[in-house]
Amino acid sequence: MADRPLSSATVIPYMDVMPELPEVETTVAGLRSVLQGSVLTRVEPRRADLRFPIPVDLRQRLTGATVTGLSRRAKYGLIETDRGDMMIFHLGMSGRWRIDPMEIGAHDHLLLETGSGHLLSLNDPRRFGSLDLVRTEAWQTYAPFTRMGPEPLGPDFDAARLAAALKGKATSIKAALLDQRIVAGLGNIYVCEALNMAGIAPTRPAGKISRPRLTLLVEAIREVLSAAIVAGGSTLRDYARPDGELGYFSKQWRVYGREGEPCLCGGTVQRRVDGGRSTFFCPKCQK
Repeated sequence: MADRPLSSATVIPYMDVMPELPEVETTVAGLRSVLQGSVLTRVEPRRADLRFPIPVDLRQRLTGATVTGLSRRAKYGLIETDRGDMMIFHLGMSGRWRIDPMEIGAHDHLLLETGSGHLLSLNDPRRFGSLDLVRTEAWQTYAPFTRMGPEPLGPDFDAARLAAALKGKATSIKAALLDQRIVAGLGNIYVCEALNMAGIAPTRPAGKISRPRLTLLVEAIREVLSAAIVAGGSTLRDYARPDGELGYFSKQWRVYGREGEPCLCGGTVQRRVDGGRSTFFCPKCQK
């Protein structure tokens, strides 16, 4: 097994960040490189729960199984096996998978070892993540998934669908986009970024945005998420890619974490706090 140190995540001085859709997509891609087609020779939960109890039969059902597929739904990672089981994980606020870590620590709560000799650990210091196990054929009926809207990068997400979901809503457009029932997988960082790109104020009532502006917003959401995935996911306070390399989309942020700095339009980025979350925006170009 290779001994390879993990990089340290860059510290961002705002406490409302967490791995979002691009970070989970990047994580799944990293896991796929070592898990796809591999036999799980060791499955070791190291505690009984994270945010919720870990299935008591996780070890029994996964040990000896071959991983046949890895994918993502919203901010959840999905790992399928040849036994018809699917492990579903959520990284919570601080979770990350580590591949071939130099040492196992107190915050490594699940260990997976493969027949090829790789060791993977699910590390979650704050334990806001989750692990679950479902039958593969029934994954779409997994309770959190039944309440989710369309994937923002999928074919079912467009201006018409978004307009229908927002019709009559007096809540702010930012709050609406964070509602997983409207669109799945969006989080604080990329909502701030997409609203800036589309020129829409985060406080604008969701139900009063015109169809042409919603078209721009859908395009902005797709663009900012796609760019972040290509970049490897944003560098968050606790987040690192499975191979230990940090994502670097944070270097491309237009407004997030840039209070007092210039916007691309020449205005000044401002920050406000709504419901404990930081919102970054430019009052000059976002209306």
